[in-house]
Amino acid sequence: MKYIKQFTIILLITLSAELMRYLIPFKIPATIYGLVLLVVLLKTHILKLDQIKDVSTFLLNIMPVLYIPALVGLMNAWPNLKSIWIPFVIINLLTTLIVMVVSGHTTQLLMRTKVKHHV
Repeated sequence: MKYIKQFTIILLITLSAELMRYLIPFKIPATIYGLVLLVVLLKTHILKLDQIKDVSTFLLNIMPVLYIPALVGLMNAWPNLKSIWIPFVIINLLTTLIVMVVSGHTTQLLMRTKVKHHV
């Protein structure tokens, strides 16, 4: 029952993010609204980490499986991508590298900031 409750909380946050995407007139994906909403709920302690921790850990552990539909979609789109596969691969590698570098630096900055505040 605990897992159903935790998963329901995550689904409600996802639903709220989808509603925000339709109601707010900016072209921002619902996933961004969902992440911001989740951070705000956790930081304001409206939502405690323990209330979603087990299901969140499970979802992170199975994340590679969640990429299978996207990969199947790429396989279906291969006839369209065949002529531009080299730029497609280069762009994907570069953007992945940029996201990794920016995420790493942001995490290090946040960790340093957190250490400074605790000392």
